[in-house]
Amino acid sequence: MPVDKSQIKEFEKIVVDGIELTADWNRMFDQRTLFDYDSTGCMDKITDLEGGESMGWCYQCGQCLPVCPVDAVGGQYGPMRIAKKLQQGIDLFGDPDMWKCTSCMNCLRVCPKEVNMIKIMPAARAVAVLESNVPKELQDVFEKTFEYGNPLGESPRKRADWVAETGSTAPTMKELARPVDALWFVGSYPSYHKRGKDASRALAKVLNLLGIDFGILGTEEKDDCDSMRLAGETGLFEEFAEYNIKTFKKYKFNKILLTDPHALNAFRKEYPKYGGNFEVVHYSTFLAPLMSQLNFTKELNYKVTFHDPCYLGRHNGEFEAPRNCLKAIPGIDLIEMGRCREQSFCCGGGGGGMWLDGFMSDHINERLSENRVREAVETGADVLAVCCPYEVSRFEDAVKSTGNEGKLLVKDIAELMEEALG
Repeated sequence: MPVDKSQIKEFEKIVVDGIELTADWNRMFDQRTLFDYDSTGCMDKITDLEGGESMGWCYQCGQCLPVCPVDAVGGQYGPMRIAKKLQQGIDLFGDPDMWKCTSCMNCLRVCPKEVNMIKIMPAARAVAVLESNVPKELQDVFEKTFEYGNPLGESPRKRADWVAETGSTAPTMKELARPVDALWFVGSYPSYHKRGKDASRALAKVLNLLGIDFGILGTEEKDDCDSMRLAGETGLFEEFAEYNIKTFKKYKFNKILLTDPHALNAFRKEYPKYGGNFEVVHYSTFLAPLMSQLNFTKELNYKVTFHDPCYLGRHNGEFEAPRNCLKAIPGIDLIEMGRCREQSFCCGGGGGGMWLDGFMSDHINERLSENRVREAVETGADVLAVCCPYEVSRFEDAVKSTGNEGKLLVKDIAELMEEALG
């Protein structure tokens, strides 16, 4: 930076500790101006939002940075970094940082001031959505969800086709026309994506072998839309929540069984705001106490490591059930990764991240899923077990991109159950 000579003060002679310094050594500088920006305006844009208030509580302790998964892969991220940028006059609404957060909740776990990104980012993103300031790939997903009822853009008429395609038995509530114990909300990825269908087939088989009285919605089902809400599309979320609640209320059941932890989060924490008060349970929680009733016929002989989904673990406090399911499968040796349970890493799919891989590639050194796969490989495991629909495809892609094909399989817990059943 060039020196402003007008700031230089020279003294003819100065003595320091008995040593006389000439003018070349005694130049004194006025305090330089470090910033000349408005340090309140950009912060106020966030803290004035309903849900954004806690952004102003950050006192720069930095505890969020070591646990932020986006920062870990070179994203230069975390609540502290965002707060500092806002204080420096950087407008979040025009900055890539608006879309990097995966809502993993790990920063909130350690924050002494409870700076809550789970509220801050959806509130800020909702404004960006209203202003049509959204990454194109995310906007495409919003449009597909609105038009087709699912983010993959598949025909709503094909939502239950996985049943016949996989040879499964999963009757619809409309066909049954009677009360059931469990209404299974299958979800979009498990209904349409090839690997999601594999897990759906496996879970249907397990439910039938256990004699569970269940039904699915079939073509009446629409996406839970929790990812869209976290990505700022609150209007779409509200519309779908009201539709799904109305559909649920058409039928009689004791509980809603869920494949997807994101749907679990929506139904448990958000749907009650719209009159949807139901007992909801993730399939791992539901099956864990029933595992002894399954007649397993095959020892798998796998070393397995388990990835805690952010929205099942940190968001909803379920850490034991998936592990209990795995431990009950014969031949499985469960090995924990260093980052597990409350400290688990993030696959990168939450908070709209599932649809932002192209955007994120410009701002990080490696995908979060690749970082996690490397950790899984380091354990010496044969299988990375998951219980969230986003994770099979994300981690399988990461296995390929990190050069670990043949070293690590990615399987849903239900698929491991099916395999051990023979």
